[in-house]
Order: sequence, then structure tokens, then C-alpha cells
Amino acid sequence: MSINVAAFLTEQARQQPDTLAVRAPLRLGADGSIGYRELSFSELENESGATARYLEFRGVTRGTRVLLMVKPGLDLIRIVFALFKLGAVPIVIDPGMGLRSFLACVRHSKPEVLVGIPLAIWISRLFRSSFQALNARVLVGRGFGTHIRDHLGEGNFPVVDSQASELAAVLFTSGSTGPAKGVCYTHGMFAAQVDAIRNQYGIEPGEVDLPMLPVFALFNPALGMCTVVPQMNPSRPATVDPAKIVQAIRQNEVTNSFGSPALWTKIARYCVAQQITLPSVKRILMAGAPVPPALMEMMQPIIPNGEIHTPYGATEALPVCSISASEVLSETEARTKQGEGTCVGRTLPGVSVRIIQPVEGPIPSLSDAIELDTGCIGEILVQGPSVTREYDHRPEADARAKVTDGDGYWHRMGDLGWLDVQGRLWFCGRVVERVVSSGKTYYTDCCEAVFNLHPDVYRSALIDLGGGNPAIVIEPEQQAYPRTKEAETAFRQSLGALASKNPLTSDIDTFFFEKQFPVDVRHNAKIHRLSLARKYALKA
Repeated sequence: MSINVAAFLTEQARQQPDTLAVRAPLRLGADGSIGYRELSFSELENESGATARYLEFRGVTRGTRVLLMVKPGLDLIRIVFALFKLGAVPIVIDPGMGLRSFLACVRHSKPEVLVGIPLAIWISRLFRSSFQALNARVLVGRGFGTHIRDHLGEGNFPVVDSQASELAAVLFTSGSTGPAKGVCYTHGMFAAQVDAIRNQYGIEPGEVDLPMLPVFALFNPALGMCTVVPQMNPSRPATVDPAKIVQAIRQNEVTNSFGSPALWTKIARYCVAQQITLPSVKRILMAGAPVPPALMEMMQPIIPNGEIHTPYGATEALPVCSISASEVLSETEARTKQGEGTCVGRTLPGVSVRIIQPVEGPIPSLSDAIELDTGCIGEILVQGPSVTREYDHRPEADARAKVTDGDGYWHRMGDLGWLDVQGRLWFCGRVVERVVSSGKTYYTDCCEAVFNLHPDVYRSALIDLGGGNPAIVIEPEQQAYPRTKEAETAFRQSLGALASKNPLTSDIDTFFFEKQFPVDVRHNAKIHRLSLARKYALKA
């Protein structure tokens, strides 16, 4: 079957040519308002076509592997759609993962062309050994717009007639619990994601989105939504200024937004302090880590006309499940607080989930797995039209993560969970982060929920001190961090009292305090529990 995700933009340009497609911030006004550069869908279609002509002139053709090192915004959007039109393969790597890890990803992905800002060009020349496969470097700087304008008058650029199974892009995982890996996306998988997101959340053409994860901005032209580029550093999301995000939402009458619970916690606290509501918002998608019910409760009066949804998935499989805040707060919150895990909802149409007995090594085929009954915690397997088939040139990773099933396959999420009698999936934590002792298994999401009820706890982390010896690391609320031995002792005693009331945690009696947890760069929400375990195992 022939399909190319760039054709979605062409169709939107035909259906709503004058509707705004992108608003990219330029400056702040004296009154605090944000000045934007705006492009309609027809203008974005024309500019992406002109960009495709320029990149073709620079040697980019169908199948060319192109490393993108461009800041989120207008340039990134039009370049990605230009590459899709050409049938080229954009490679996207998180710059915030650190230079050493970034260069390792570059070496593995072997890009033939680099399209990047001046700093990216400089890095590629300084670390030539990591960029050995490059045939060309395309600078995205002041002259880039001139090159694009030079090709604007040459008519529409035809979209390559790609096959659904043809490689469309390589998107790298965040590497939060292991080395970052390139995930191979086909055009058919992208199309399935667009359909799933549109249908699940009722997204309509003409809506306005503020995506706080850059890759989500790439879905918007296909969905017919205007993208408002947020004023934030994607490699340092924790530094986001909530006032700027709130200003952008109010000024642009944003209807939709995606962000991690860590970012929304910061925004929610700002709104509460300033007594601000956001009536234009119809839906907020929170993902990247389990969303605390307390955050949902805090957000509800802030978005009086909206709903919060928490999609579950991964770079390799998205979306898998989804649940609304209304369902969480009315049905599942109490069970989460008791330590049953976080309910992530029912599977989307066409997606299947199975729970199997955890296995350390590869599972050659589904017949080799032991499927568990409803209510039993095990490893989560998923299958569906947007579930990716393979990693980029990593057969060993494929062997660990993919399970064949006749002509099909399942993806091992690396997560633990269980299915309830209503068919809802409950997340209990990462497989590699569970603590296994001789007589008991401790699950991160289940145990941490108990301690997160403490009024002075911002978040907690279950760790293994070695040999299945569990401990809890606490990141207190900023004003509650113990600054004396007496305060620390009292805090530990209160945690111990809390632990004793739940059979899941009654035998946990070792506690540490951390001012700020190490977290992933992409969402600023996934706790690096394994690094905490290495740190505190030495002190135990």
C-alpha cells in the first residue's frame, strides 16, 4: 500500500489553506505579549516544498539518512515535512542526553547528510570520527531562509509515493534505563498514529496546540492543528518558565497541549498561586511518567472546559492505552494510593496487550511465553498498527524486545503491570527497577505511591541496595528538606510509620534524602532509580 505522511499536510493545505499552521515566537512585547511569525497551511506546504527542492539540490534523495540538529520550531517542522516529501529518512536524537551518548547514537545511525544549526556543523567537524558517513552538511542559519525563498516560485513539490512499509524516520529513545536506541518508523506506522490520536481524542481541524515535546509538533500539520511553538529549552525542560507557557496558552487560545507531569506540576502551581484559569483548553495529554492523581485534582479547576488524558506508550509503541482524569479520580485513584499501581486505561482500537511471566533474556516466540491470569502482575507485551517492528541496525536489541507470533510480532515494553476485570491496564514500574528478594518482589510504582502520600514528600524512588534489600529515596518538598539531624530522624520515623500501615511496604525501613532526583532529559519525569541505587548502595 502506498502512503506518505507528508500527504497529510498537502491535504490540509487544500482543505484549509488560510488557517494558521504554525506560530513561532519572535520577541516579547512591552506588555508581556509574545510576537510570532505565522504561516498558514498553504504557506507551510509551499515552504516545505521549496525546502525539499533545496535539499534535493544539496544531494538529499529518497532513502538518504539525514541527521537533524535543528532547534524546535518552524525550521524543524518544514524540514521534516520536506524530507518526508523526498522520501528521505530524518534521524532525531535528543541533544540533552549528553555529548558522549549523543555521539554514540550518531556513530550507530551513520547519517549521510547533516542538516543543522552552526553549533551542529561545528560539532560534526570537531568530532569527525563520529560523522564519518557524512557526504554533505546543510547549514540552517541566516542564509537558509534565502535558499528556501529562491525555490518558492517553482510550483508544488510532488510527494514521493512511499510504501506503507518504507522507512520514514529513525527516532531515538531517551535512554533513561539503558543505552538510547534508534527506533525505525515506517510511513504506515506514522499514519496509524495520526489516525489513533485523532480518533481517540476527537481532535478537529482548526484547533491550536502547544506541544512541550518537540516530536509531537510533527503530528499537528497532519491533524490540521496550528502549532504554537513554546518558549522553552527542550534539552532542559526543568528550566521552563511557567509564566511564558501560560501567556502562550492564553494569548493563542490554545485548545490542546502535551507535556510531562513534571512540567504540568510547575505550570499548575503557578496558576494556583496567580489564580489563573485556562478556559480555552479542551484537552491536556500528560505522559512520560505516571501522572499523580493529586496533579489531576489541581489541574481540574484550572481548565474548567477541558479534560486531562494520560496516554501510555513508548517511543517503540505509541499510543497503547489512555485514561481520562475523570475516570482516575472517580474510580482508580484510591486503588493507586493503596499501592495497586497506576491505571493507564483501556487499549486503543487495534491494539492488543498481554501480561506474561517476566523473563530476563530473549523470548523467541509467543509460544515460549507464559501468559498470566487477570489480576497478576507481569511483563507487558503490546501489538498494534503503530507498534514498531525493529530498532535501527540493532539485532541484539530486537532479540530482547521483539517476540514473534506467526507472521506478526509483539513488543516487550520493559514495563510491569496487570489487567483488571474491566480490561484496563495498570502500570507497576519498569522491569529492571523492581527489587526481588528471596520471598517478595517490590514494584516501584506500587511502593512509591505509599510514600508519596506524605505531605512533605514531592516524590520517592524505590531502589535495591543489593541482594534484594529495598530502600526508599525521598525528594522532599523544597521547604521540607531536613536540615538538622533531629529533623532527619523525625522525617524517617514518619516515613516508617507510613510504611508500616501497608503490607507492600511494611518491611521497608531504610530511607535516604535527595534534594533533587536525577531524571530523564526528554520528560524531566522519569527518575533514574538505577543511578540512585548505585549511589546509596555504597552508603548502606
